[in-house]
Amino acid sequence: MSVPMLRSAAAVCTTLSALAATSILGGPSVAKPFSITPCALHRTDAHHSEGVDTWDSEYTRPTGRFDAVLVFLSFPDSTPNATPAELTADHFPATSRYYEQASYGRFTLRPHPLKHWLRMPRPSTAYAMKRDWSVEDRAAYLRDAFAVADHEVDFSRYRVVYFVADPDAPGVDSDATKVVNLDTPMHVDGTDVRRVVTVFEKHPPDRLVLAHETGHVFDLPDLYHRPDDGKGDWDTYVGDWDLMGSQFGLSPDLFAWHKWRLGWLDPRQVACVRSAQPTRLTLEPLEAGPGVPVRGAAGAPAFGLGHGLKLAIVPTGPDSALAFEARGSAGNDRAGCRQGVLVYRIRSGAESGGGPVEVVDAHPHTDACWENSVYPPLADAPVALGESFTVPGEGVEVEVEGRTASGAWTVRITPGAHDG
Repeated sequence: MSVPMLRSAAAVCTTLSALAATSILGGPSVAKPFSITPCALHRTDAHHSEGVDTWDSEYTRPTGRFDAVLVFLSFPDSTPNATPAELTADHFPATSRYYEQASYGRFTLRPHPLKHWLRMPRPSTAYAMKRDWSVEDRAAYLRDAFAVADHEVDFSRYRVVYFVADPDAPGVDSDATKVVNLDTPMHVDGTDVRRVVTVFEKHPPDRLVLAHETGHVFDLPDLYHRPDDGKGDWDTYVGDWDLMGSQFGLSPDLFAWHKWRLGWLDPRQVACVRSAQPTRLTLEPLEAGPGVPVRGAAGAPAFGLGHGLKLAIVPTGPDSALAFEARGSAGNDRAGCRQGVLVYRIRSGAESGGGPVEVVDAHPHTDACWENSVYPPLADAPVALGESFTVPGEGVEVEVEGRTASGAWTVRITPGAHDG
């Protein structure tokens, strides 16, 4: 579900075999080959569980090319002011470009928008659209939408379905955009449709809102915190650091953990650190991929990264771990506030919206980028070059020792007594 702006998601790695971290530094504490098995948290019954040991077969893995249909719905009580072409341009190619960059070219989302409006049989106000939509009203809306669209759309051709409502209709609530998971799939055109993205966005819409909702189609959870009264900060868990936290974030690329879950990282790009002794690694910037320039040690654009180590993990319990990744200012993170090694906690037993991921703030007494960050206290969360930081409550220390000429980050991780 889209998040209010308060201040301004292929296969999971199934081959859990031994692997060696790329560009491990020499010295007395050189890491031995890693087995990522201990770090592959088990999937739990939690909605959108962050476990990576199995893939939920109810969801489609986002690799290769996905065709998506955009169906535009008007209502008898309103005449649309915008055209389907204009509403398509609100979301594409931005959504496709986001996933192309996030997946390093492993996933392509191709939109197929209808060129005209389809008229729903009832006024927009009859469906009582709102953020916490009743099951009955939502079901009535979907029944009518499928009925009017089935004459125009062959749903068997598409892997993703977007129903886009006229944003100017009086009953349309822009806060109601969400993915609807159908307990009983809708069987149309010989195929089962299990989930639909219902789009009620204003024109122009929130930035990257459709990319956020599409993440749910691929089993990614909401990472924002929803206050009980709906007031206050929503972004206290991850701040700017992942699209599933906020589509407004300055650094909205998906966490490396999510890229591992979705199958966009190879096993050799993930390291499980269990030794109590210091382990030295070279982490490539998360955003670095084929053809994506990052800033090298001298500040000049550098290419050639994209296949090295992206994620280091320290297990902290049967369903929890700490993750370490390097974040820069390129690709989806080009508007990033701070660079460095980002640390976050993962809990595979936490529900979507219940804090399955929480960024650890390496600078808890400062903040940054007040003018455009969604949550300035976490905008400067990464461990910067030359800094060391011990994760509170875990006894795990990370030190950012240097950067390579190509722009990778050299780090030392010491799990200490908490080695999983």
